[in-house]
Amino acid sequence: SGAIPVVEDPDATLAAQLQPDFLVDAILAKRNLGTNRQMAPVTIGLGPGFTAPDDVDAVVETMRGHILGRVILQGSALADTGMPGLLGGKTAERVVHAPCGGTARHHHTIGDQVKQGETLFFIDSTPVPSPLDGILRGLIADGMQVKKGLKCADVDPRDPSEVDYTTISDKARCIGGAVLEACLMLGRQKNLLPPL
Repeated sequence: SGAIPVVEDPDATLAAQLQPDFLVDAILAKRNLGTNRQMAPVTIGLGPGFTAPDDVDAVVETMRGHILGRVILQGSALADTGMPGLLGGKTAERVVHAPCGGTARHHHTIGDQVKQGETLFFIDSTPVPSPLDGILRGLIADGMQVKKGLKCADVDPRDPSEVDYTTISDKARCIGGAVLEACLMLGRQKNLLPPL
């Protein structure tokens, strides 16, 4: 039908039923939550927590810098620093975490210009303020149940002319390209794809 199917499957129990040729763990939990090479002929893990070829066939580096997007066939990605990437001179202060648990309700939408202290969204009746002036570039889905401390929003402090919130980031594009590279390389090695 041309539709892209999406299913919630936190424990990847459908992998055995679907028997995919390629399985990519893109949870970005900074640790391996159970992904292993027996789940598919080609397994790929993004970021820290995976070791190739022990856990997965390939690991993709997710740390910003000149090694971002590197396909690692022997070893692991760099360890998690716990610090978001630098944008407009800001790192951790641009990321908004839930101050409490409850249901998120939008007050702003992605792409809105916001001021420091302005309410971005509510968790139940608790307003969650913007940590700085900028463009709301990331925002948890309206109506989501959140736990205290969950990353819920991202305010980009750069000049609006530098921010395109309607497209994926350079980092996401690089990581996506690396996953494709790993799939093509490993898929051909394992005869899952035709040779060039």
